[in-house]
Amino acid sequence: MGNPAGVRRDFDALEARRLEAARLLRTGLNEAEVARQVGVHRQSVNRWARQLVIAGRTGLKKAGRAGRKPKLSAAALRKVERGLQRGPEALGFDTSLWTAWRVAVLIEETCGVKYHPGHVWRLLKQLGWSCQRPTGRALERDEVAIRHWKRVRWPVVKKTLRSKGKRSSSSTRAD
Repeated sequence: MGNPAGVRRDFDALEARRLEAARLLRTGLNEAEVARQVGVHRQSVNRWARQLVIAGRTGLKKAGRAGRKPKLSAAALRKVERGLQRGPEALGFDTSLWTAWRVAVLIEETCGVKYHPGHVWRLLKQLGWSCQRPTGRALERDEVAIRHWKRVRWPVVKKTLRSKGKRSSSSTRAD
């Protein structure tokens, strides 16, 4: 079935559970009782018992990390982070804004590994960088005039509902 969304598996706890089941099986308990004590389905204990016969206790050890191995080593990630700290201008870009595409170019130039811009955010998150969008404001913007307009002019211009007198208790009948 898998895990609920956002819940990570504790591989050490899973291994400990399998090894506990192996210990209980060696004491002579049947598979159904072992399953009850360990808190798993009987079929899981049956599978572990077969694995115990085939490969011994080493067959019940955890397999290691799940998924594909990372393309970038820890040293390569440090290179990428140094490149990020230097800024996009160091790579020849016009502005000081990092985009996913620009970070992908940085990774390819510093490490020789090609990343799709849509997946770069995972590396940035791993390095502790967050997504920040610049505020799109005009250079001519006058903050003092805006504050004055909001405080003085807006209340005068803003429409308000007029009081119509007493309201009816029924929403379908008029007064």
